[in-house]
Amino acid sequence: MKPLVHPSVQDITVEGILHALSDPVRAAIFAAIASSGCAHSCSNFLKVRKRSIPKSTLSQHFKALREAGLIRAERRGVEMHNTSRCTEINQRFPRLLQAILDAHLAQQQETEARSSTSKPRRRRSSVGGIQGRKG
Repeated sequence: MKPLVHPSVQDITVEGILHALSDPVRAAIFAAIASSGCAHSCSNFLKVRKRSIPKSTLSQHFKALREAGLIRAERRGVEMHNTSRCTEINQRFPRLLQAILDAHLAQQQETEARSSTSKPRRRRSSVGGIQGRKG
Protein backbone atom coordinates (compact mmCIF):
# COMPACT_ATOMS: atom_id res chain seq x y z
CA MET A 1 0.00 0.00 0.00
CA LYS A 2 1.43 3.35 -1.02
CA PRO A 3 1.87 5.99 1.68
CA LEU A 4 -0.41 9.01 1.43
CA VAL A 5 1.27 12.24 0.35
CA HIS A 6 0.28 15.44 2.15
CA PRO A 7 2.20 18.57 1.19
CA SER A 8 3.62 20.72 3.94
CA VAL A 9 1.82 24.02 4.48
CA GLN A 10 4.77 25.87 2.89
CA ASP A 11 4.32 23.80 -0.30
CA ILE A 12 0.62 24.63 -0.70
CA THR A 13 0.06 27.22 -3.44
CA VAL A 14 -2.87 29.40 -4.45
CA GLU A 15 -2.59 27.97 -7.97
CA GLY A 16 -2.79 24.41 -6.63
CA ILE A 17 -5.85 25.24 -4.54
CA LEU A 18 -7.62 26.96 -7.43
CA HIS A 19 -6.79 24.11 -9.80
CA ALA A 20 -8.10 21.47 -7.38
CA LEU A 21 -11.32 23.43 -6.81
CA SER A 22 -11.86 24.20 -10.52
CA ASP A 23 -13.80 20.96 -10.87
CA PRO A 24 -17.41 21.35 -9.62
CA VAL A 25 -17.49 17.88 -8.04
CA ARG A 26 -14.24 18.48 -6.12
CA ALA A 27 -15.49 21.91 -5.05
CA ALA A 28 -18.71 20.34 -3.72
CA ILE A 29 -16.78 17.60 -1.91
CA PHE A 30 -14.39 20.08 -0.31
CA ALA A 31 -17.22 22.44 0.68
CA ALA A 32 -19.00 19.58 2.44
CA ILE A 33 -15.86 18.46 4.28
CA ALA A 34 -14.81 22.01 5.23
CA SER A 35 -18.25 23.01 6.51
CA SER A 36 -18.82 19.90 8.62
CA GLY A 37 -15.80 20.00 10.91
CA CYS A 38 -15.60 16.20 11.10
CA ALA A 39 -14.00 13.41 9.08
CA HIS A 40 -15.82 12.00 6.07
CA SER A 41 -15.17 8.70 4.37
CA CYS A 42 -14.94 8.67 0.59
CA SER A 43 -18.11 6.59 0.39
CA ASN A 44 -20.10 9.55 1.76
CA PHE A 45 -19.70 11.13 -1.67
CA LEU A 46 -20.90 8.40 -4.02
CA LYS A 47 -23.59 10.91 -4.98
CA VAL A 48 -22.63 14.54 -5.53
CA ARG A 49 -25.04 17.12 -6.92
CA LYS A 50 -27.62 14.40 -7.57
CA ARG A 51 -25.11 12.52 -9.76
CA SER A 52 -23.60 9.13 -9.03
CA ILE A 53 -19.81 9.23 -8.97
CA PRO A 54 -17.89 6.02 -9.76
CA LYS A 55 -15.49 4.97 -7.00
CA SER A 56 -12.47 5.22 -9.32
CA THR A 57 -13.38 8.81 -10.24
CA LEU A 58 -14.01 9.63 -6.60
CA SER A 59 -10.53 8.35 -5.71
CA GLN A 60 -9.00 10.70 -8.27
CA HIS A 61 -10.98 13.66 -6.88
CA PHE A 62 -9.78 12.93 -3.35
CA LYS A 63 -6.20 12.52 -4.58
CA ALA A 64 -6.36 15.95 -6.27
CA LEU A 65 -7.73 17.57 -3.10
CA ARG A 66 -5.11 15.84 -0.94
CA GLU A 67 -2.18 16.70 -3.22
CA ALA A 68 -3.31 20.34 -3.34
CA GLY A 69 -3.15 20.34 0.46
CA LEU A 70 -6.87 20.96 0.97
CA ILE A 71 -7.60 17.76 2.89
CA ARG A 72 -5.78 15.31 5.11
CA ALA A 73 -6.61 11.63 4.54
CA GLU A 74 -6.16 8.87 7.08
CA ARG A 75 -6.62 5.16 6.51
CA ARG A 76 -8.92 3.44 8.99
CA GLY A 77 -9.22 -0.18 8.01
CA VAL A 78 -10.41 -0.26 4.42
CA GLU A 79 -11.82 3.28 4.50
CA MET A 80 -10.17 6.65 4.03
CA HIS A 81 -11.30 9.39 6.40
CA ASN A 82 -10.82 12.92 5.16
CA THR A 83 -10.66 16.17 7.09
CA SER A 84 -10.09 19.71 5.85
CA ARG A 85 -6.84 21.57 6.38
CA CYS A 86 -8.62 24.94 6.51
CA THR A 87 -6.94 26.05 9.74
CA GLU A 88 -3.46 25.46 8.32
CA ILE A 89 -4.28 27.07 4.97
CA ASN A 90 -5.91 30.08 6.63
CA GLN A 91 -2.65 30.77 8.43
CA ARG A 92 -0.80 30.81 5.10
CA PHE A 93 -3.51 32.48 2.99
CA PRO A 94 -5.95 34.35 5.27
CA ARG A 95 -9.54 34.53 4.00
CA LEU A 96 -8.78 32.71 0.71
CA LEU A 97 -10.74 29.55 1.46
CA GLN A 98 -13.64 31.44 3.01
CA ALA A 99 -13.96 33.59 -0.11
CA ILE A 100 -13.90 30.50 -2.34
CA LEU A 101 -16.42 28.63 -0.17
CA ASP A 102 -18.74 31.66 -0.01
CA ALA A 103 -18.60 32.01 -3.80
CA HIS A 104 -19.24 28.28 -4.24
CA LEU A 105 -22.29 28.44 -1.96
CA ALA A 106 -23.69 31.52 -3.74
CA GLN A 107 -23.22 29.86 -7.13
CA GLN A 108 -24.86 26.65 -5.92
CA GLN A 109 -27.86 28.57 -4.58
CA GLU A 110 -28.25 30.45 -7.89
CA THR A 111 -28.09 27.20 -9.84
CA GLU A 112 -30.68 25.54 -7.61
CA ALA A 113 -32.97 28.57 -7.84
CA ARG A 114 -32.75 28.58 -11.64
CA SER A 115 -33.37 24.85 -11.96
CA SER A 116 -36.41 24.95 -9.66
CA THR A 117 -38.08 27.74 -11.64
CA SER A 118 -37.18 26.70 -15.18
CA LYS A 119 -39.55 24.70 -17.33
CA PRO A 120 -38.44 22.25 -19.98
CA ARG A 121 -37.82 24.10 -23.21
CA ARG A 122 -39.70 23.10 -26.31
CA ARG A 123 -38.25 23.10 -29.77
CA ARG A 124 -39.69 22.80 -33.22
CA SER A 125 -39.11 19.62 -35.14
CA SER A 126 -38.01 19.68 -38.74
CA VAL A 127 -41.59 19.06 -39.87
CA GLY A 128 -43.07 21.95 -37.94
CA GLY A 129 -44.41 20.12 -34.87
CA ILE A 130 -43.31 20.86 -31.32
CA GLN A 131 -41.28 18.35 -29.36
CA GLY A 132 -40.35 18.26 -25.69
CA ARG A 133 -36.71 18.80 -24.80
CA LYS A 134 -34.64 15.64 -25.08
CA GLY A 135 -32.07 14.55 -22.51
